[in-house]
Amino acid sequence: MEISKNAGKPAEQNILVNIPKLVTCYYTGIPDSSAPGQCVSFGTSGHRGSSFKNTFNEQHILAITQAICLYRTEQKIDGPLFLGFDTHALSAPAFATAMEVLAANNVNVMVSENDEYTPTPVISHAILRYNNGRKAGLADGIVITPSHNPPDDGGFKYNPPDGGPAGTAVTNWIEAKANELLKNNLAGLKRVTFEKAIHSSTTHRYDFLNTYINDLGNVIDMDILRNSKIKMGVDPLGGAGINYWEPIAERYHLDLTVVNKVIDPAFGFMTVDWDGQIRMDPSSPYAMQGLIKMKDKFDISFACDTDHDRHGIVTKSSGLLNPNHFLSVAVHYLSQNRPGWQSTAAIGKTVVTTQLIDRIAKKSGRHLYEVPVGFKWFVNGLLDKSLCFGGEESAGASFSRLDGSVWTTDKDGFIPALLSAEITAKLAQDPGILYNELTTEFGNPVYDRIEAKATPEQKEKLKKLSAGQVKSKDFAGEKIQGIFTEAPGNNASIGGLKVVTENGWFAARPSGTEDIYKIYGESFLGKQHLKQIIEEAQVLVNTALEANKKRV
Repeated sequence: MEISKNAGKPAEQNILVNIPKLVTCYYTGIPDSSAPGQCVSFGTSGHRGSSFKNTFNEQHILAITQAICLYRTEQKIDGPLFLGFDTHALSAPAFATAMEVLAANNVNVMVSENDEYTPTPVISHAILRYNNGRKAGLADGIVITPSHNPPDDGGFKYNPPDGGPAGTAVTNWIEAKANELLKNNLAGLKRVTFEKAIHSSTTHRYDFLNTYINDLGNVIDMDILRNSKIKMGVDPLGGAGINYWEPIAERYHLDLTVVNKVIDPAFGFMTVDWDGQIRMDPSSPYAMQGLIKMKDKFDISFACDTDHDRHGIVTKSSGLLNPNHFLSVAVHYLSQNRPGWQSTAAIGKTVVTTQLIDRIAKKSGRHLYEVPVGFKWFVNGLLDKSLCFGGEESAGASFSRLDGSVWTTDKDGFIPALLSAEITAKLAQDPGILYNELTTEFGNPVYDRIEAKATPEQKEKLKKLSAGQVKSKDFAGEKIQGIFTEAPGNNASIGGLKVVTENGWFAARPSGTEDIYKIYGESFLGKQHLKQIIEEAQVLVNTALEANKKRV
């Protein structure tokens, strides 16, 4: 990847999005239903796009919301729908649009009590809390967010009654129905004015903030945090959790400072990401420069992305931790400090997350459950307590309550952030130091991920990579131990290929949200071996793409 000369520097005025123009395009842009790029498309995290490109406009949201209403009717989901949105400029307009359709369809909607922004994990928490003990009248939810994506993007996610990201069968149904509505000029759409919707008898206020915050003591050991008096710093990155952190500090009497309280839909306070774009990615050293520079002011610091479902941990010893590093520390710590967890509960990770977790889980006596990319694969396990932890290399995770029961079935940025403080307080060492200790015991992996542009046709080819395309029995100087097109944990397709040797592995797969492909690699033998892994993986991918060209 070519790093922009502006990466890590404050955003300049000329790259800030024109918010009035963006919102105007949301209402005036008309998507072309015959153009695949402008249709509704649920990737790994719902439908995403920009009004500038006619990929996230009012018509998309009208169609998706009506499709969700039809899905609820078909599935007999007749409890309340919890609705939240983040601080992206397109989120509030999409919220208003969704409300107009939901009210017209007589859906009981729960919206925030004080009109505050609502993070993704808070919606999941609310759904599970409502559904606990119920067998009928179940709740579901919608979160309006494009996650950490640039300021001109919008996103729309559906969470069914299990509280987590909707599975493929659900999203395929909603996507097809929404595109049918678009194709038919929204025939069959039900809609009322926003004024009527917000004052409808089916619209209810819900105290998301206090309900979630008051429960945090059941998943994090707040007594340790309070009694240790460690100093914590948090940067909400202008996201949906911005009004949550100070109440958390007040409720649990924590020494926690919010270092940035700015809400700006252009996100002009950010330092730009690796490619010169503004992106609220708490795992990016470029986007996190502001907090990294303050690391010595606090015992531990952390940030979350715009919908607060991802985390970034900044330590005095090591600065910003690679997500794989903190996930490894978290798994090791939780395995030793959660006596209320069932011994049979497994550790969940995706196929592109560090293998250090495999070694830690084995030493801890816990089964490893390895799944394709996407947090939806952890939902059932977290819900039925067969999983106690689920984590992704992209800095998304959730884990069980202190008593082993489910917390959320969607990613939660709050609890890994607070866990980093619990770890620091209890062990009197920050996670950066603890990671180095883990590498002494389990090996010191080096990890990389590369990305490159790919056409939709090329992405389809990469999805169909097979074991037969790996002609050699050796890879990067080691005997191949396994070739996978399905995840070992649940036998679901990984949408690509993974090759494993004794001391390394690579995985190649197309992105579910962008026209790119990704190659992930890890080695326990050092940087030179990792370089060899990536190079040989690239040759295999290039061969597959060349075969694709010959067929065209």
